Amino acid sequence: MASNRHLGRIVVLQTLYEYDFRTEAEDKRFDLDEVLDRNILRYAETVDDTDFIKQLVKGVVKDAEKLDEELQPVAPEWPINQIARMDRIVLRIGLWELKNEADVPPKVVINEAVELAKAFGGENSSRFVNGVLGTLLRNSGKEVGKAPKKKTTKSVVTKKSPNKKASKAKK
Repeated sequence: MASNRHLGRIVVLQTLYEYDFRTEAEDKRFDLDEVLDRNILRYAETVDDTDFIKQLVKGVVKDAEKLDEELQPVAPEWPINQIARMDRIVLRIGLWELKNEADVPPKVVINEAVELAKAFGGENSSRFVNGVLGTLLRNSGKEVGKAPKKKTTKSVVTKKSPNKKASKAKK
């Protein structure tokens, strides 16, 4: 499943890259659903979790402006529109997952983003992505290596031992 999700993130990256490029070029014929379906079809034999891919693409597109607002203060020397397109998209994917994928440990999300940056970004992309997402994670207060604990409905009953006596403090 892990490698399947990795491939899924590559499909997401390809789709979002095309979306970003064609939207910036004001391509009126661009259809996100069509591009997403085409990219998923390319990997139909190896990708099982198409819901994950669709959710990630739609979530990043829907929340891009909010994600950029969170990313900007962490890299203030780089206006968001001047960050390399690939790095910006990888950062959006990683941040969206950190905020919305409770079942994926934050460390995995960051490692996946770093791997995407290594494979598709520039020479320093992986360090930049790691630094930005790591800072955002630290600022959020989440544990780095673990997925957030899920709430359980179990109640724990504790009993006091009848043999224990309260100790009295000396005056």
